[in-house]
Amino acid sequence: MNKKIWLSSPHMGGGEMKYIQEAFDTNWIAPLGPNVTAFENELAKYLGVKHVAALSSGTAAIHLALIILGVKAGDEVISSSFTFSATVNPIAYQGAIPILIDSEEESWNMDPELLEKAILDRIARGKKPKAIIVVHLYGTPAKIIELINIAKKYEIPVIEDAAEALGSKYNGKACGTFGDMGILSFNGNKIITTSGGGALISNNIDYIQKARFLATQARDKAPHYQHSQIGYNYRMSNVLAGIGRGQLEVIEERVAKRRLNFDFYCNNLKHLKGVSFLQINEPFFTNRWLTTILIDPTKTKGISCYDIHLALEKENIETRPLWKPMHLQPIFNNCPVYINGASEKLFNFGLCLPSGSNLSDQDLDRILVKINQTFAQE
Repeated sequence: MNKKIWLSSPHMGGGEMKYIQEAFDTNWIAPLGPNVTAFENELAKYLGVKHVAALSSGTAAIHLALIILGVKAGDEVISSSFTFSATVNPIAYQGAIPILIDSEEESWNMDPELLEKAILDRIARGKKPKAIIVVHLYGTPAKIIELINIAKKYEIPVIEDAAEALGSKYNGKACGTFGDMGILSFNGNKIITTSGGGALISNNIDYIQKARFLATQARDKAPHYQHSQIGYNYRMSNVLAGIGRGQLEVIEERVAKRRLNFDFYCNNLKHLKGVSFLQINEPFFTNRWLTTILIDPTKTKGISCYDIHLALEKENIETRPLWKPMHLQPIFNNCPVYINGASEKLFNFGLCLPSGSNLSDQDLDRILVKINQTFAQE
């Protein structure tokens, strides 16, 4: 069988082992420790943000952000619908109600017009939303200034889900740093990884101090174990933070390679009728975490994204459909939703192509040959 080509696999930079070895040599094999503190400081410097809490996952970061903002059972929280379920699940953890917003077609992220429509409608129904979660999908920044201005107009705090957008910027400013809080993910498939991990970021030190407290089981200051509120085991380990420190050293190289992957696909597939890519220019700067392709069967003599998926799968090449919108998911299909049809169309016509920073020229050529062969067969 041909060598497996993954959608987005971990890519070590070579510097990780020195920090891991340091953790072993000093016996910091535990949550917290020097690597965690250093990783937080290095991330803050890279992002241009004041405070960072390194956590066990991006999901944990969203959950803590909601708790910090006082979201409780029965409250309503607005979220992008076109996203992975980890964005919306923490709303349910709190017993709150997700209010789902469809995408606009320029960036594929939350539609500002629908956001304002939803806010006005919820207020008219007597339930002002407690928070807004904006996603920067596939590394492409949302229309964040418009969205932030709407949120400020109605005095609703914003959490930025930048899980896929480390290295992406809007008007030169890092994604995740516009709202009241931002979250990152360092899962194994992300642009840099700590194996599993995430972070909560903010310029508000009270938020980050509260996050650190809650993430270490909310232990009160006392000579004995005392707890006045529910806490969580959400802190990052010192070993994994060491991996993160090594990964952060090569972040710019990883972004550059992912962007080159996108350029390769665009330049070599643009001749195929009915095939298109998400093109975005200044002030948007995307890390191109995943290269996504749209295939319109009405223009390709019936070839669909599913046909490409199956053809590549037979060659041991991994692809994925675009996210199935949350308002179409069985678990969330009864939630209030404000739609324009954009995300459902993207789901039906879209595919994520292999995009890892460790893809070789031979890997890319192999993918390209199979795609061209599939179109040539029809």
